[in-house]
Amino acid sequence: MYLRISHRTTYRYQEPVKYTAQALRLTPRRDGEQHTLTWSIQAPGRRTEQVDAHGNITHLLTLEEPHRDICITVSGVVEIAGVRDILREDAVLSPLIYLPPTTLTAASAAILDLARTHLDGPGPLRERLYALSKGVCANVRYRPGTTTVEDSATAALERGEGVCQDQAHVLIACCRSMGIPARYVSGYLCADQPGEAASHAWAEVWLSDVRGWHGIDVTHMAPAGAGHCRLAVGRDYLDAAPIRGIRRGGGAEVMDVSVSAMRFNGQ
Repeated sequence: MYLRISHRTTYRYQEPVKYTAQALRLTPRRDGEQHTLTWSIQAPGRRTEQVDAHGNITHLLTLEEPHRDICITVSGVVEIAGVRDILREDAVLSPLIYLPPTTLTAASAAILDLARTHLDGPGPLRERLYALSKGVCANVRYRPGTTTVEDSATAALERGEGVCQDQAHVLIACCRSMGIPARYVSGYLCADQPGEAASHAWAEVWLSDVRGWHGIDVTHMAPAGAGHCRLAVGRDYLDAAPIRGIRRGGGAEVMDVSVSAMRFNGQ
């Protein structure tokens, strides 16, 4: 399966910005079943490339001249071979790195209750994980615009609504509270029809019996498959954010995002 992706992010500022530094995790990861055939990044300023501790391809973008807007565009074609049930990586980091809680995935009493309700007991772990996904979606209803990137799993669960990021954080927090490594994934959910594509977030859970990661699209209560393009993984959103950085000056900010991602059978 081939995925044709285009993603544009534009920032506009009320006042001139004196200096900007952004970490861009906007290049698809390299793994055994995901191959980037073509990929380009268009952005002002200087860029340096590196691979971070989680294996994410990261570009550091810096602008040292005054500016009132930034437009970052990425595009290309990615091939994903088949449905990815288990992902095995030659990763430097142990799965245990994704076991301790972070600020965004700390377990409250309510998260512990949710985890025990669905993960305690007999039966295959995968079945219990999808029961947990259903429970997360029932307790954190999908509603765009209700949370910010700084909101934790605990805050999302207390509010009872959120977006894919929040639902992934809650599932990750539940898994970690029960001693199961889990990590956050940012990427694209590609569609068969125009208008159905989006930037997306989901979770990967370590299955010790097969020694691999199983991707779970919590929002859709389904496995991550050939329509899911992985950009970055991390302990939570902060490790895997597509764009994250600092600026000096600028005042109020307006951000505009446009994503086009389509599946097709040939180049």
